[in-house]
Amino acid sequence: MRRTDPSDAVSRRTWLARAVSAFALAGLAPYARALTGSTAALDPDALSPQQSAAFRAWFARIVDQQMRRGPTPRWTQRDCAGLVRFAVGETLKAHDSKWLRANGMTGLADTSSMPPELQLSASQRTLANRWTQLDGSTGAYASAIALIQRNSRFVSKDVNQALPGDLLFFDQGDDQHLMIWLDRYIAYHTGTVTPTDTGLRAVAVSDLMQWKDSRWQPLDGNPNFVGVFRLDFLT
Repeated sequence: MRRTDPSDAVSRRTWLARAVSAFALAGLAPYARALTGSTAALDPDALSPQQSAAFRAWFARIVDQQMRRGPTPRWTQRDCAGLVRFAVGETLKAHDSKWLRANGMTGLADTSSMPPELQLSASQRTLANRWTQLDGSTGAYASAIALIQRNSRFVSKDVNQALPGDLLFFDQGDDQHLMIWLDRYIAYHTGTVTPTDTGLRAVAVSDLMQWKDSRWQPLDGNPNFVGVFRLDFLT
């Protein structure tokens, strides 16, 4: 797949203008906001590069734990956006022995290999309760489309640019869907839970690229694949 590097041929300003126009022509004008810059640059609570690296490690570990051991009972809003909100909220907490017990991470063979603890301010730890809604208000809830339009920035339509914890966003018209890039695989929630199905799914990147239903292939030529997005507070 072709890599997108705005600095190769045109200035960032020109590239952004072209990208916004392309989104508008494709009927995806609402996502253009995420291309025009991140609020993180102005947010005093934006995570530093070191904090962001630790955040990604914990976020990926928590999502992976949900996949391997099943949903944590405290995770009640079980859909694709709910998985993101839950993992962000748990990542921003202090991961002490009480937290490890509550999340079923004590007694694991690889407990000693836990990611480095995030050194966050008290204000930074409340980021998960300050999602921006579509109407501009803030709170603990945000839909999939709000997470993308108001709380993330566009990275690329080339998944090779994704980092662990980045979001893959698909727009199927009436439905929008988030998947989480975990490097080795992609995780998501179907939004449907039954007594025998948690709704959680994990799929290898190579398999998703060749998915039978092409609407879900994360390829540049797929009009339903909006692209890779990164949470605004990460640097």
